[in-house]
Amino acid sequence: MGRIMKLAAVALIALAAPAWAEKLSLNEISNYLNGMKTVQGSFTQINGDGTISTGTIAIKRPGKVRFDYNPPERALVLASSGAVYILDRKLGGQPETYALNRTPLSLILARNVDLSTAGMVRGHSYDGTATIVTAQDPKRPEYGSIEMKFTASPVELRQWVIRDADGNATTVVLGGLEKVNLPNRMFYIDPELQKLKR
Repeated sequence: MGRIMKLAAVALIALAAPAWAEKLSLNEISNYLNGMKTVQGSFTQINGDGTISTGTIAIKRPGKVRFDYNPPERALVLASSGAVYILDRKLGGQPETYALNRTPLSLILARNVDLSTAGMVRGHSYDGTATIVTAQDPKRPEYGSIEMKFTASPVELRQWVIRDADGNATTVVLGGLEKVNLPNRMFYIDPELQKLKR
């Protein structure tokens, strides 16, 4: 019961918004995502099995994202150069690697986000607090979907839920993204592998 209460509290805090907010248009959301160049912040991840992870996220569009997980996980997830790398720093070794375009996260990281693309948006609603957009790659729907929550005044991405082809869901609640300068080297996997050899 305590974990459920905690999740509810996190969701309420993350989605707090003025009462006068209204449903955002797909054009407004596309413009916001396209204007989000380099940002950084904290995140809380709710995994499919109910466990919770925390850490920091850095996004550099197009095509780059970095998730640094806090202990005890200490994992690293990097997306760069069209690939996603998942590195377990505790185990060392080589990272698991996937093509970025096989994940719904590629929709946020695309050079040009256009949510009006035919077949991309499967849902567009407003829950009284946030605008919710569910999207998928219309050319690759089998790779899953991403449900994004945005608050208004100003427009801000607050949460996403990624569902894979099997229906497994991973929720990421963002603690607020700040515009910062991020060097490209932050998104390279080789320096991270070198650190493990020291």
